Amino acid sequence: MWCIKCKGPASIYIRRHNSAFCEEHYLEYMRKQVERAIEYYKMFTREEKILVAVSGGKDSLALWDILLDLGYTADGIHIDIGIGEYSIISKEKVRTFASSRGVKCYEVNLKDIYQTSITYIARKNNRSYCSTCGVIKRYIMNLFTVLVGYDVIVTGHNLDDESASLLGNVLHWQIEYLRSQFPIMPKELGFSRKAKPLCRVTDEETTKYCDIKCINYVSERCPLSKKAQSLVYKELLSQLEASSPGSKAQFYFGFLERGKRYFVEKQETLSISNCKICGQPTTEDICSFCRQMRRAGLDPLLLKSTIERNI
Repeated sequence: MWCIKCKGPASIYIRRHNSAFCEEHYLEYMRKQVERAIEYYKMFTREEKILVAVSGGKDSLALWDILLDLGYTADGIHIDIGIGEYSIISKEKVRTFASSRGVKCYEVNLKDIYQTSITYIARKNNRSYCSTCGVIKRYIMNLFTVLVGYDVIVTGHNLDDESASLLGNVLHWQIEYLRSQFPIMPKELGFSRKAKPLCRVTDEETTKYCDIKCINYVSERCPLSKKAQSLVYKELLSQLEASSPGSKAQFYFGFLERGKRYFVEKQETLSISNCKICGQPTTEDICSFCRQMRRAGLDPLLLKSTIERNI
């Protein structure tokens, strides 16, 4: 097996591209995939300030590393939602990486602010852990990006994540999610710009990247996500990919290029206003975060005031 770039011995084979790479040119391949996504979807420029949501896992750390290697100005934000030892280890991985690259990383600790964890809030809302976590993290990322003055926040969602999300949305015909599923969401009416530069690469590819670059990441899956439906969709798509390489990319990018317009054309303009409690943008009188925190008997304004004091 020989590298398609230098014709030397190859150690990495990407079946969906029928391509083999040596380690040096595999890293080049990964950087090019991210750069192509950024340029094709006009995510951001090198003159803009980027905030990377980093969990301590392989995807977000690989993304942060690639952006820095490409010359982007990228700081990180780590949101600790209080999952015991898992959160402690995750935070340490993020700190180690930030220190090794000499970059800034902000930390928001839910337990320090509210003296409780995600499990308590989820139980009080009778919602799954993943759903509860998603509401909290999205709220914090948007709030922080706007307050601190970053141009865009980026996440480590990769091709496996996005194709699994699309499959779930199609199976349940969640029209609003199908309308909004895209690698970039523009800044509008108080919502920060959001981008997913890893949309062209897979779980396996980011793992190989981190291994080559010796990036120390959390390899264990979040203990609260064991029953997540998205894992079922990922497994189904992986089975399809094994028998038909390239299926994930065909499914996801086919939707973006040809299928999405059938939902967008019928999209109704949503009325966006300011939440009556926290003032953040929402399509309802009270945003999801404030409703969730109030049901748990917690003050939703405490988060914003804490962040404002610490920035």
